[in-house]
Formats: sequence, structure tokens, C-alpha cells
Amino acid sequence: METAHGTATDLKRTISVVVENKFGVLARIATLFAARGFNIDSLAVGETEDPIVSRMTIVASGSEAVLEQVEKQLNKLIDVIKVQNYEQQPHIERDLALIKVKADKNTKNEIFQIVDIFRARIVDVAADSLIVEITGGEDKIQALEVLLKPFGIKEMVRTGIIAMARGTRGVKEQASKRARE
Repeated sequence: METAHGTATDLKRTISVVVENKFGVLARIATLFAARGFNIDSLAVGETEDPIVSRMTIVASGSEAVLEQVEKQLNKLIDVIKVQNYEQQPHIERDLALIKVKADKNTKNEIFQIVDIFRARIVDVAADSLIVEITGGEDKIQALEVLLKPFGIKEMVRTGIIAMARGTRGVKEQASKRARE
């Protein structure tokens, strides 16, 4: 049975939304998702190389029909410049996590070894804890989290997925090319 939230075979989609950097744009997009019962799995927002333009990277789950509807609804918003679905396009996705883990003099060396294997970094050392910074895909971050859990994770925060298409063209050039086609 399909609902606004999809089915047991939900797809996960990474969508880049280039928007005018104006007050209230994020609220309008969040309201669009909430009003239609769509869930946002991850949301990252920041300015681009052009300070009047921001890029939102949204990861959403749902059926194919629901995800297509999400893209169509985003394209209708007035402050949206470009919506790009990364499903069939070569791209890079990254997430950043900070993980505060319990550590004493008996466990610090083992934690340092695990962190090194994942090419993560220790960014803070306290008497009873370490803060680990890791960047990568969701699988990499989850794998490190699993290995650090036995030591005792005190706190964790993640930025959410950011993504960028591979190749030499920027999103504005891609939008111009598609407009000409």
C-alpha cells in the first residue's frame, strides 16, 4: 500500500536545489515538504560561490511517484533557480560528523588507531573524552560509529549530506545548457 510516505521499498534520492539567498526560502521549502507529508532525511544549506545564491542538498525517501512530485513542487517555488536530481548523474556525496567518545588513558590508544584507519581526525582531547571528526559517505560514518559505540558515545552531530555533480560544468552552466535544449 502506498501513502505519502511511500512503501516498504522506498527509494532514497539526493536533490540539489539552488535558490535565491533570501529570507524565508528555507521555511517555504520545509513547509512544502511538511504540507504534503514528505519526509526530509537530510538537509544541508549554505551559500555558493555567488553570495546571492544558496544551495540546499536534500535527501528524501519515498516511492518513485512521491519523489517525482517533490521535484515538481520544488520547481514551482518562486525563489528556486534550479532543481537537480543526482539519481542518474555521476556525483560526489559527503557528510561530516563530530563524535564525542568516552576515553581514558587505557582506551585512548585504541581509539586513535580506529580513527586513523578511517582517515578521521581527533579534533579535541579532554581528560575523559575525545572528539572525532570524520568526513565521507554515510556507510563510512556509520561504520566508525559502530566501532566507537563500545567505548561510549557521549554525543554525535552530523551536517547532513552535501553533493556535487562530477565534471567541469557548474550548476548554473548545466541550467543554461538544459534551457537551450
